[in-house]
Amino acid sequence: MNALPLWPPAASAYAASLDRLVISFSALIIALAFPVFVLIFVWALRYRRGQRVNRKEREGGDLLIEISWSVIPFVLTLFFFVKASILYAQQSHPPADALKIDVVAKQWMWKFQHPEGQGEIDDLHVPVGEPVLLNMASQDVIHSFYVPALRLKRDVLPGRYTQMWFNADKPGVYPLECSQFCGMNHPKMRGWVHVMTAADYGRWLQTSQVEQSLADKGAGTYRQAGCGGCHDKGAVMRAPALEGLAGQTVPLEGGRTVTADAQYLRDSILQPNRDVVAGYPAIMPSYQGSLDEGRVQTLVAYLQSLAAKTPEVASKENPG
Repeated sequence: MNALPLWPPAASAYAASLDRLVISFSALIIALAFPVFVLIFVWALRYRRGQRVNRKEREGGDLLIEISWSVIPFVLTLFFFVKASILYAQQSHPPADALKIDVVAKQWMWKFQHPEGQGEIDDLHVPVGEPVLLNMASQDVIHSFYVPALRLKRDVLPGRYTQMWFNADKPGVYPLECSQFCGMNHPKMRGWVHVMTAADYGRWLQTSQVEQSLADKGAGTYRQAGCGGCHDKGAVMRAPALEGLAGQTVPLEGGRTVTADAQYLRDSILQPNRDVVAGYPAIMPSYQGSLDEGRVQTLVAYLQSLAAKTPEVASKENPG
């Protein structure tokens, strides 16, 4: 049942909490504003021009009333500010065990890649009651991933990764839209989020066409792009080792350090000489233009997969 008439259904606990916050805050605003408008109307009639009222003598004010109608609304609105901040903070920290799905937005479609290898266009299948983390990037212009039933919207930007997570607790099929004008066919950039029971989701995984996982595709991209010529053990050119790099602290030229997260790995592929690793020359060529966003994502996934392997295993997979 919808929280409010004509509203989209609430498909997650976060959406239901947000609805309660909006309804409660709206009720507070009405409760605070209604007496003010009533008194404006009453006093406008009572003290209108021509009314015989003694305007020379003023009644003394009540300090307690003056303080009360200032402090009480302030405390109540501060309460809602705290509640909204807590919801925002919760949405900014995805669970560590969330199902990770990569998303590429492009004019005018949504492309989804599941960790098991299933790929989708404009349809996203997810299990009910399980946190899902979307790692999103745009291949061309700014898009915006918007699912009204989840009460979530996140801009998808070219040149960087943005993330959004949710935990849908009601099975169903919910509209997905792009809420950022992205070109002539922007209204057609729509899709569906299919929230399925665990059994139905398992059957969908088994019956869907399985491609290589992102990491496996990234291994092919790694070989095709010739990355091993510099980064593999025993390579002629001297470049930083990639085994175990993801998630580590990387020292840079100039004394700075950076964490090798997905954004850093992506930037190192497309803008390699912006943040140069300390002790290495700035000679790596940029793959901007030669690798599209989808292939960059596979390469990042492959580099992240190397972090879970020992250097010996990784070097066997990529012999120098």
